[in-house]
Amino acid sequence: MKPFDLPTKVGIISLGCPRNLVDSEVLLGILSKNGFEIAELRDADIGIVNTCAFIDEAKQESISMILELTGLKKEGKLQAVVVAGCLPQRYGKSLAEELPEVDAFIGCGDIEKIGDILKRLDKKETAYEVSEAPSFIYSHTHPRIQITPSHYAYIKISEGCKNRCSFCVIPSIKGNYRSRPIESILQEVDGISKKAHLSEINIVGQDTTFYGEDIYGKSRITELLRKLCSFKEYRRWIRLLYTYPAHIEDDLISLFASEESLCKYMDLPIQHINDRILKMMNRPPTKRDMSELIAKIRKRIPGVSLRSSVIVGFPGETDKEFDELADFIKEIKFERLGVFTYSQEEGTPAFNYNGQIDEKIKLERFNTLMEAQKDIAEEINKSFLGRTVEVLIDEKDENAEDMYIGRTEGDAPEVDGEVFVKGQDLKPGDFVNVKITDTLEYDLVGEVT
Repeated sequence: MKPFDLPTKVGIISLGCPRNLVDSEVLLGILSKNGFEIAELRDADIGIVNTCAFIDEAKQESISMILELTGLKKEGKLQAVVVAGCLPQRYGKSLAEELPEVDAFIGCGDIEKIGDILKRLDKKETAYEVSEAPSFIYSHTHPRIQITPSHYAYIKISEGCKNRCSFCVIPSIKGNYRSRPIESILQEVDGISKKAHLSEINIVGQDTTFYGEDIYGKSRITELLRKLCSFKEYRRWIRLLYTYPAHIEDDLISLFASEESLCKYMDLPIQHINDRILKMMNRPPTKRDMSELIAKIRKRIPGVSLRSSVIVGFPGETDKEFDELADFIKEIKFERLGVFTYSQEEGTPAFNYNGQIDEKIKLERFNTLMEAQKDIAEEINKSFLGRTVEVLIDEKDENAEDMYIGRTEGDAPEVDGEVFVKGQDLKPGDFVNVKITDTLEYDLVGEVT
């Protein structure tokens, strides 16, 4: 490989969740500070894939993207390929042995070293930086280049995970739970706000409701949100993602009920509802706990949108236990729901559980829940007909004149529904009042009032 003459152009593909996306933005910021030029992948000299390795489907997507980039390298369209994040963190040097055409591997805990790693790419040996126990977490002092539209940002408040769900590899990939200080988070938000008009802040972490326990001795998520809501220089939404039902306290619910800036949207992954399955999953809340929590939230936060996620096909899940889950979904009617088939992940306790379920049965159960949720979503959407709601504009709809695409406060970016808005001269980041005139399967249609 010939030596690089800086500034070398670097492009990145970010896979997986918004937490990964934040890491990608920090990677780009560090590279820019080190003299590299940030470019679209088609124009880049070096291609980086920030990978996900949470479940089998994510691993397959990561491998496919790596092979696509190494193919571009063989064609001479890239000089080097770098694989970062969860996949090398999880599989270490065995991954490097399987992919000799990759020039460098960097783990989740080694983001700060990316500049030095890329400067070593003219050497013959593969660069490899994967710490066994990740301890890194970025702060407001780290440079960051936003990949998201400028009017919204993800703010990662913690890294790693304390919960030890039996199906989950996150603790072994990301390490122990570690929170950022409140002051660092506030300074980051202030810094981003000075660069761009932020209409929405999305708070992310492996478990945001546990925030602060490790450094303050108790959860400080309510205090953090209250301070973020005190930024009153202009109107914006603050959205809390990735909460854990067992850690939701009354003061947090009260803040959601009283604070206008806080989106009336609670991300509440239950994973299952049968008590035996929950115990096998090592998920502390029981069905009764979950039912009481949901009832309390809906009573105290009128108009709240609840998003949840569930896993079907967990080892040993009987037809009766699945039916119990399906009945619960139909009864509760979550406004938003993600359904996943169980992925048997090596290194997790559930990997060795008896009663692994056939993929065909998993798929049947997945389809059953998705059909049920489709009906629920259509029913909920029809309740919006004729109502006027506040919508945040994300982009112009290029397929229709005077049409824009936005979201209600009940819709998180990328994962939830959209609102197709008829209007004129709107810009991304604008808040507008929209009268709903039609409904689609998961989306709404309306016009500016």
